[in-house]
Amino acid sequence: MSAATVFGLCAAVAVGLGLYGLITNPQPLRKILAFNLLGSGVFMIFGVIAHRGAAAGFGGDPVPQALVITGIVVAFSATALAVALLLRLFEASGSATLRDAALASEASGQRGEAE
Repeated sequence: MSAATVFGLCAAVAVGLGLYGLITNPQPLRKILAFNLLGSGVFMIFGVIAHRGAAAGFGGDPVPQALVITGIVVAFSATALAVALLLRLFEASGSATLRDAALASEASGQRGEAE
């Protein structure tokens, strides 16, 4: 089994675990981490594709490398923005989940109608 095959399998596992975590976890911070895991798996797949092309006798293609580098920068900035928004939600509502914030706003709306 070659190194490219091992990295390809690891990338597929990372994408699968990230997708599973994104679908099953209701907590926003865990969704952010699962999305980062999914993105890391995609970056590994791009790396494997670029390596297999170079190993087949073709020249190294710089496009997948540029896409991975750009993707890492964008993923880092998107993660920072998502965590900042999650912290802002926690400061505003006292909870880091959207479900609790929605229930609290519904309860306060019902209390306002009753009074």
